[in-house]
Amino acid sequence: MMTRKPNILFIFSDQQHWQAVGFEDATFRTPHLDRLASEGAVLKNSFCTTPQCSPSRSSIMTGLYPSKTGVLGNIEAAGGNPLRTQTVGAMLQKAGYHTAYFGKWHLGKDPVGTAGWDEDFGVTGRETTDDREVTRRAIAFLEAMGSKTQPFALFLSYRNPHDIYHFSRETNPTPKSHIALPATWHNKDLSTVPLVQKQFMTEDQGRVIVAAEDPAWQRYREFYREKVKLYDDELGHVLKALNECGQSDSTLVIATSDHGDMDGQHRLVYKGPFMYEHMMRVPLIIRPPALAGRSRNSATADFLAVNVDLVPTMADFAGIVVPDTDGVSLKPFISGNAQLPEREYVIGQYYSKQRWVIPIRTIRTARYKYNHYRTHGEELYDLAHDPEELENLAHDADYRLVKEELKATLKRWIKSHDDPFDSQIPTTRDGLALTTRCSATW
Repeated sequence: MMTRKPNILFIFSDQQHWQAVGFEDATFRTPHLDRLASEGAVLKNSFCTTPQCSPSRSSIMTGLYPSKTGVLGNIEAAGGNPLRTQTVGAMLQKAGYHTAYFGKWHLGKDPVGTAGWDEDFGVTGRETTDDREVTRRAIAFLEAMGSKTQPFALFLSYRNPHDIYHFSRETNPTPKSHIALPATWHNKDLSTVPLVQKQFMTEDQGRVIVAAEDPAWQRYREFYREKVKLYDDELGHVLKALNECGQSDSTLVIATSDHGDMDGQHRLVYKGPFMYEHMMRVPLIIRPPALAGRSRNSATADFLAVNVDLVPTMADFAGIVVPDTDGVSLKPFISGNAQLPEREYVIGQYYSKQRWVIPIRTIRTARYKYNHYRTHGEELYDLAHDPEELENLAHDADYRLVKEELKATLKRWIKSHDDPFDSQIPTTRDGLALTTRCSATW
């Protein structure tokens, strides 16, 4: 059994959906993530609090929903306030950890939010988009810490597969191999869902592909897989260095992502004002220290995990008490000592896309998902019968009671968590306030 605090290696990608791993979808080549999954626990139903970089990262670093961190949108966009809340870095530093953060930060430069790092590359200074440099610094850090007795907490934030946005540079997008288009690409009718989804494709970032033929969409999916592979390569270098410096057995390793990418699902790309599984679900692999008393064998759970669970989980492994968070510790399950607690549903929040404010709230149970837009309508999916979210049942009389119950639960959550959703004002794409009444009223 371990007698000292475990090291922590926290690695996360940018814009990697839950199926963007080889052990879920063989069209992705992720041997290092696959191996990590075979040695740890996989949370199959892991969600971000919001499918936006900055707000989701604020949850990852604090254990709080964006409505509490105040980071509602991406930094420098509508609602993009800097993080002014203490992070897990500061908590671990106070507990005696040597802390480091290398890579994309995207949470502003407030001194409270950026405090807590003994070493950083991107937090307090200029942020980097060079994943290879992040890896280089990570390896140097691990080599330096290998001979020390002080526990370390190393956070690595990789940009890829966010470089999927470089798809717009392709002058003649043609796939080099066969990547099939998903069933939702063929079968989804965007006229049955809130209009902003189609608007995103015809007026916003989706314009790059919306009118393209099948090969361009296939190339998009291929291009995305190439970017995921680049991230997996970097992760492999880091895990190799961790092993070579003799710290693998004493290190808690967590690999996840801040949010997903539509990957062509539902004839949508990138991320935008929609709350589909490919936006909200992310990979989550947690490998406990080998010396923590559990053998390294793969374990999976269907528990509805949320990225606010990550701070209490790390704190639990580190043996420290953190302020109240919106999450729960996953350590009892990861260590093999107990079952996960019951969680009936998860909540998702959405605020803006650049200047375009489109407030959305989601409640997702094991069977149903309900999305409530402030102005643009609502969606209801029966995931047991329609896991691909093709049929919007929000106006189906047979599901009226289901919808009303989900709406009532969501409304109670908003009130009990002081969520400002009801006072958030939707805008046009140019940031002009809309004066129309909400079409999906409580």
